[in-house]
Amino acid sequence: MALTKDKKKEVFAKVESALDEANSVVFVYAKGLPVEETQSMRRKLREEGVSYYVAKKTLIKRALEAKGYEGDQPPFEGELALAWGEDMVTPAREVQEFVKSEKDKVLILGGIFEGRYMSAAEMSEIASIPSQQTLYAQFVNVINSPIQGLVMALDQVAQKKEAAA
Repeated sequence: MALTKDKKKEVFAKVESALDEANSVVFVYAKGLPVEETQSMRRKLREEGVSYYVAKKTLIKRALEAKGYEGDQPPFEGELALAWGEDMVTPAREVQEFVKSEKDKVLILGGIFEGRYMSAAEMSEIASIPSQQTLYAQFVNVINSPIQGLVMALDQVAQKKEAAA
């Protein structure tokens, strides 16, 4: 169904505002998903602070050209949606979860990260970065590990002295 000029302007403005407010954007191919799964995906993305919007490729391309990002724009095939958020990694990570469960119906086509275009492979790598809370926990564990080793060694020395006495 053809869009009216007013509707196209509205969609273009929505895509432009998404690109303005986003710290990273994921280009998503999503076709053939049943309505229930699409709604579930949108709900899950929203819970994680990720916005999701489906628009015509030509309008998205026009908005991207106006922004002038570095690098080569990835090829857009099929239906196209944008997933974006304030966090740099969350959009890619959350979309990647759906890629795993819906292999042929949802794909990452590429994205924008730190002001430049990224390929699908690069966005998948970005998606593998753990959440900030997980990174904090891993950091604390690294710091805590030598201290725990020292405490356990001192405890063993104390137990040996008690056994000898």
